[in-house]
Amino acid sequence: MAKDNILVIEDEEDILELINYNLGKEGYRVTGVTSGEDGLKSARHNLPSLVVLDVMLPGLDGLEVCKMLKNDGKTQHIPIIMLTAKSEESDVVTGLEVGADDYITKPFSPKILIARIRNILRRKAREADRAVTTIKVHDIVINPGRHEVMVAGKTVDLTLTEFQILQFLARHPGWVFTRYQIVNEIRGDETIVTDRSVDVQIVGLRKKLGDAGQYIETVRGVGYRFRE
Repeated sequence: MAKDNILVIEDEEDILELINYNLGKEGYRVTGVTSGEDGLKSARHNLPSLVVLDVMLPGLDGLEVCKMLKNDGKTQHIPIIMLTAKSEESDVVTGLEVGADDYITKPFSPKILIARIRNILRRKAREADRAVTTIKVHDIVINPGRHEVMVAGKTVDLTLTEFQILQFLARHPGWVFTRYQIVNEIRGDETIVTDRSVDVQIVGLRKKLGDAGQYIETVRGVGYRFRE
């Protein structure tokens, strides 16, 4: 049975009860709260394995909660699945930009939610196994364990998603990956994917890397690669 603790932040009582029931059946330990403020307190105090976070919350909304968790060194490693009735592409992109690891729209299937949770937790376990390996390519040094990137000896501050993309590409220099392959690798096979969401992350990543951003090459009509 699973032992991971899942924090669910959802203001609709019936949906919260549905999620709690189905996750509990799968052996997960579930903590449920109905506001963003209570969700922040719980996440910082209990450090859950994963957060299921509704976007449309009273007071502090889900996007703000996600941003605050990802900007906090104590909680930035916690995966977040955004859960919302919004399905426009711009909302998907916004959720990914503030650090969400996945995005599910309502109405949803509890089985799909559970599958997404399993995928993310498996990926997190794989990343933990690889965290001891430092990547050195060109003048870039990536330390997964410390979530640290240095370019020419200077630290570069990246979001979790930017870090994951850079780490994935840098581990396979010369290989060309489509946008879908990139997102599937860092988020799981069932994530909602748009070309724009990947492109936005790449633009931000190149900007932060400065001159070293040139090592992330666009392969027209295909995707991206990290220069050998």
